[in-house]
This record gives sequence, structure tokens and C-alpha cells, in this order.
Amino acid sequence: MTAGLWEKWLLPGFWITIQLTLYSALFAAVVAFGVGIARTSRLWIVRFLTGFYVEVFRGTSALVLMFWLFFVMPLGFGFQLVPMWAAVLALGLTYGAYGSEIVRGAVAAVPPAQREAAIALSFTPAQRMRRVILPQAIPEMIPPFNNLLIELLKGTALVSAVSVADTTFAAQLSRLATGDSLEIYSIILVMYFVLAFVLTRLMRLLERRAKAGLGQAPEKRAKGPALTRKPSATRKTEQSSGLITAGGAQ
Repeated sequence: MTAGLWEKWLLPGFWITIQLTLYSALFAAVVAFGVGIARTSRLWIVRFLTGFYVEVFRGTSALVLMFWLFFVMPLGFGFQLVPMWAAVLALGLTYGAYGSEIVRGAVAAVPPAQREAAIALSFTPAQRMRRVILPQAIPEMIPPFNNLLIELLKGTALVSAVSVADTTFAAQLSRLATGDSLEIYSIILVMYFVLAFVLTRLMRLLERRAKAGLGQAPEKRAKGPALTRKPSATRKTEQSSGLITAGGAQ
């Protein structure tokens, strides 16, 4: 593969993939938090509408939705979306529906005592959500959000179907120009892996910082000597407890 193909197609395509991932992830996060929190509402109509949205977009193919937004919507509404934004809208709505379930589950997992304490402090519902519930729920959301983000990254390969010049689209052009499928597809395989690895490390850093904000220290692996000393210390404690119990019984 020549350097001209790399500079002309693959690198610009990789940059398009990064932009697609970033824009779609931000849009999906807004949708996920909005819908996920709304699903905990006391109003049944709000729960019904948000639940209907989740079921529709979880049960709809992102690729078909992308086709509908790009090819069908202009026929019905006379409005043509740019391919890039049609792709962002389709991916954001689809993965936002999955993310809303993560948000709803994490919010529901906050202990009821925390809510009761916030009510006792006369917090408004918005203050309870912002100052008590979300700070405890967000660290629990990050690991599943990390998986969803990687799935979103891989889902950006679908946008080549609506002529967005992402990494996959650039690889197809390069393969047609050179006829070298092995080298080109091996390269983009590595490119997707590197980007996914970087995103994973960033999300893990974000998770550690979120837990540190709650006073939760990161887990540390126990070393060998500590593992050998711990059972003996435990036995001494148990022996001492046994002596105290025996003395009390006498």
C-alpha cells in the first residue's frame, strides 16, 4: 500500500471515526441520562412514554434507522440530513436507549436510606437527584457505559452504508485501488483496537476518580507475604476470642 493511500484515505477516515464516536457518545449520554432519570418518575405517563422509546429503539436496527433518516425522511418531510449527522442521530438514539437502562438501574440501586436522609434535610427532588443520588450512581454506571462505548465505536463502521468516509469506507476504497485486502483490513483492525483500548483506559481512569470522590479507595492486590501472615493473625484473634469466651463461661 502506498503512502498516498494512507494519507489520502485511511488517516482522514480514522479521524472521521473518532469524530463519529465522540459526537454519538455525547448525544447518547444526554439521551441516556434524560430518559433513564425520567423512567424513575412518579408520573405514569412519563414512564410510559420513555419506556415506549426504549422498546422501540432497542428493537430497531441502527443501520435501518440510519437508512430511514438519510433516504426516507427527505421524501416524507422534505428535509435532507447531512450523512454525518444522520449517522450521529441514528447511533445516538439507538445507544442512548441502551444507556438509559444503565442509568435507571444505577439510580434505582442507590440505598433508600440515602433518599430518606435527603428528604429529612428538606432537599427538593432536583437537589436529591443532583447532590445525593447521582454522585453515588455514576461510579456504578461507568463500567457498563465503557462496554456500551466500545460497542458504539464498532457500530460506527455501519456509517459507510450512507457514504460517510470513515475508516471502513476508506478501507474499501483503498482495497479497490490496490486489490490488497489482507494488509488493508489488518491495518484497520489494529486501528479499531487501539482506539478501543485508549477509550477503555480513559473510562477506567474516570471510574477511579469518580470512586475517589466518594471516598472509595481503589482496590489493591494483596502481596505474597501479606497472604501468609493473614491466616496466622486470624488464628490468633480466634484463639483470643476463644479464651475470652471460655473465661466468661467459667
